[in-house]
Amino acid sequence: MNNQNFTTAFMVDQTPMEAFEAINNVTAWWTENLEGSSQQLNDEFSVRFWDVHYSKQKLVEVIPAQKIVWLVTDSNLSFLKDKTEWNGAKIIFDISKQGDKTQVRFTQLGLVPEVECYGACSNAWTGYVNDSLHSLIATGKGQPTEKESELT
Repeated sequence: MNNQNFTTAFMVDQTPMEAFEAINNVTAWWTENLEGSSQQLNDEFSVRFWDVHYSKQKLVEVIPAQKIVWLVTDSNLSFLKDKTEWNGAKIIFDISKQGDKTQVRFTQLGLVPEVECYGACSNAWTGYVNDSLHSLIATGKGQPTEKESELT
């Protein structure tokens, strides 16, 4: 079943430490609507996408330049029948050197084809990880969702 968890990966020219630091800079690639901290072990942060998605994450594993694991401790995805479908899920960023490149592999444990959010959530993660996070690491500029107060 593990191979059914949503996973995506990309390669960059930057170092594993540069990738690690970019991943921890959540407001620069995922969303500017963040409260809390996303830097160190046991940090907790929540993100909000309008009234559609709220989730709270805790950093449960942090190995500089190698791995970051978030545990989703609370969620409310208003577009799902089970609005707390993400609760207990782990979001994993594995960072490894592959020759002269760095690979970033993203996995959300529990985000499998059988769950309601799979289609919408895997599409959203693909954009945030493969486009925004990749761009942040490679160019220094991601495309996070802007703060709601700045949206027109």
